[in-house]
Amino acid sequence: MIDDTDDLGIELIGDDAVAPDAQQPKQADEQKLVSTEEEEDRYSRFRLIPWWDQELLKRTRVLVVGAGALGNEILKNLALLGVGKIFLIDLDRIENSNLSRSVLYRLSDEGSGKAEVAARSAMEINPDITVHPFMGNIVHDVGLGVFRSMDVVICGLDNREARLWVNQCCWRVNRPWIDGAIEVLHGIVRVFVPPDGACYECTMNDTDYEMLRRRKSCALLTREQMLEGKVPTTPTISSVIAGIQCQEAVKLVHDRPELPVLEGKGYFFNGLTHDSFVVNYTRKQDCLSHETFENIKEMDWRAQDLTLRQALEHIRADLGDEAALELNREIVYEMTCEQCDVSVPTSMLLGKMTEADAACPKCREVMALEMCHSVSGDEAFVDKTFAEIGLPAFDIVAGRCGMEERYYELSGDRAKMLGDIAD
Repeated sequence: MIDDTDDLGIELIGDDAVAPDAQQPKQADEQKLVSTEEEEDRYSRFRLIPWWDQELLKRTRVLVVGAGALGNEILKNLALLGVGKIFLIDLDRIENSNLSRSVLYRLSDEGSGKAEVAARSAMEINPDITVHPFMGNIVHDVGLGVFRSMDVVICGLDNREARLWVNQCCWRVNRPWIDGAIEVLHGIVRVFVPPDGACYECTMNDTDYEMLRRRKSCALLTREQMLEGKVPTTPTISSVIAGIQCQEAVKLVHDRPELPVLEGKGYFFNGLTHDSFVVNYTRKQDCLSHETFENIKEMDWRAQDLTLRQALEHIRADLGDEAALELNREIVYEMTCEQCDVSVPTSMLLGKMTEADAACPKCREVMALEMCHSVSGDEAFVDKTFAEIGLPAFDIVAGRCGMEERYYELSGDRAKMLGDIAD
């Protein structure tokens, strides 16, 4: 017999690992702790881990942001682990180049939405789980209620703007999130746990902020021609980084003292040399992303029905006649071109507006924008619904009067946004 033993003194036989003396019949009989029925169970090997709670994972809700190379591996791992409820968001469609790095896609899937195909494939891997796909932009199309409904958020993103937004949303509703990034054979995993630790913005440097500025014009409009380019990656580095991300998620969900997580830390992996190291991030006290909402009331409001005036009236009934409605996003309510003496009323989210949207109808130059995020009742758009001005369903808005503030969730949108994982 070949002596095939690893560094832990475990003799490797086929797919199994056993201790060298485990071949003794008496000891083997004593170690039979798993019944035949349990051996046939999908999760029986997991249950051999003393602290493992499969029922907990079955109840767990995870928001997965991105269904590219990293997102595919994240979703595959969560499916194998039996994580029961997953909300998957991606705004793109499958291209031929995705097929070399995405285990959940096939040639016949080209042109289909990534989120829908990935969700279907993951549930084929494990019918025990439910994956709710959502085709949209995480920055503009998903309300804070989605984040608040999750136990953990895992991201496979390729740009800083989306990471910064996810970070702010997670801090507002006090939910941990796990960031992953890959390039060529290198990768990083970072874990951020609000409300007291370091956040993603705490890790940003001048180069990061410069890259953010390049995505916007002087008027803060999206520059479509300056979006970040494609990142060179391989399926191997995706597997490594996504594996660490999901492993950290499992430890976060179990929340046990013997399971230390990378809270406020970053794990760097160099695939060229297989070197890896962990760095600690310092919380910046002046960081702008550390706002955490308290006193959130669940309201039977729906974005497609509720007008801003109705929300404001309810807030004033709670806080007083001087209270204002505060939104999480800037609304452009007027655009002007002094050169052409043109004024154009509008009601559009700044984040969704491009330079083309703000072009003067006469000279085609970008007009000056008038914006607000606070509603007092005098605005021309106050009788429009949240949906009509582009605010997402299942969002959370604030009411403020002096130093007092309260938060209101549009909980009437819960079933619409979460679908089969709402219960």
